[in-house]
Amino acid sequence: MATRLTWIEEKKLQNLVKGKFSLLYRASVHGFTNSSLICRCKYQGPTLLVIYSSNHVFGSYIPQNDKNQTRGSCLLFAFEETKILRCELGPHDLTDFVYHYGNKGEFMIDLSGKKVTMSLDTIKKLKLSQHQTISFEECEVFRCEDLLDTRKMKGVAELQGSLLSAIRTYKPSRDLVHQIRILLLGPIGAGKSSFFNSVKSVFRGHVTHQALIGSDRTGISQQYRTYSIKDGKDGKSLPFILCDSMGLSEGKGLCMDDIPYILKGHVPDRYQFNFMKPITPGHSNYIDFPLLEDRIHCVAFVFDANSIEQLSDEMVAKIKKARREVVKSGVVHVVLLTCVDSMDLITKGDLIDIYKCMPVKLKQEEVHKKLGFALSDILVVSNYTSEWDLDPIKDVLNLSALRQMLWAVDDFLEDLPLEETGKCIWW
Repeated sequence: MATRLTWIEEKKLQNLVKGKFSLLYRASVHGFTNSSLICRCKYQGPTLLVIYSSNHVFGSYIPQNDKNQTRGSCLLFAFEETKILRCELGPHDLTDFVYHYGNKGEFMIDLSGKKVTMSLDTIKKLKLSQHQTISFEECEVFRCEDLLDTRKMKGVAELQGSLLSAIRTYKPSRDLVHQIRILLLGPIGAGKSSFFNSVKSVFRGHVTHQALIGSDRTGISQQYRTYSIKDGKDGKSLPFILCDSMGLSEGKGLCMDDIPYILKGHVPDRYQFNFMKPITPGHSNYIDFPLLEDRIHCVAFVFDANSIEQLSDEMVAKIKKARREVVKSGVVHVVLLTCVDSMDLITKGDLIDIYKCMPVKLKQEEVHKKLGFALSDILVVSNYTSEWDLDPIKDVLNLSALRQMLWAVDDFLEDLPLEETGKCIWW
């Protein structure tokens, strides 16, 4: 039995009630009678009723619906295109359940007559027709359930443990390096430093903010930083290093000529960037003969999912130029989409299976179309920004992206010519 709600309407309502839906009753299937509705829906917990007229989709949400409560509040709603208008009623008598709300006849349903009667004040607030009685074609009632039940969270915890174990025990291919280097590259404010903080938080066991983050238009990261992360406070170093660079910008951002030197390992930790002038041979901090372990093995282009459409032509050109340098150097690369959890229509429950969400698919398509990255290389992450408690769902997204990068680096190392490995050739 399918709902008549569109995908967007359902997601908007899920955001409204902070839950997912299970369809209990559909009038055209179970009958346009109050007894049928009550039989299927009474005492089912929080309940959402949706009415479909020829011109409107509207209804009510009851957060209380069990045997122990006789009175409670009610939220009436109506769609104005994709916007939801609200009107709160209550407290009211729950004994009549879902077909009679309020003490002044604010909302009354006549299922057999297929009509709803509302007060003029309610009609006005919901911007419905000017008549107090509205005829309808269909009526549905949903049980509202938690977005994340115990079973799903158990699965998330198991996956988190599996990912942590895989990353802790990872060894780079051919034992060519002890730690792989991942360069975080992208526009100012995209979430590069926040991604490092989020990854470190997982392994530290609490949220940390080692790398400074902020909203300065010129960016917070002015230095090149190479962060080795320990497993726990006093544990051993993990098999990867996250390298944080100055952000790309139309103005005072990372000098594009610095990128090849970073990729080849010539730039040391804590090097102070100069947006006007790149590091060059002869600079006091220039690494003349970098080893394979000093080089970048993977580049993660970081973008705010909510800002893809706003990238200027100049920024797009810079990103494409940076990508060409990465390809020229033979370094593997991926894309990290941040801030997906703040996108419209995305609920926390969606993060468990985020790659199936239509808004995320559309963002991936936009990145592919606008910047040329392969769809399979576009990964979704969820950074810690204002939170102080770890979230296993965020951790799974970030760890999954990190594992994907480790696998990509293995391909890079396996394909590396022997003369570039630094190993001696014995005849």
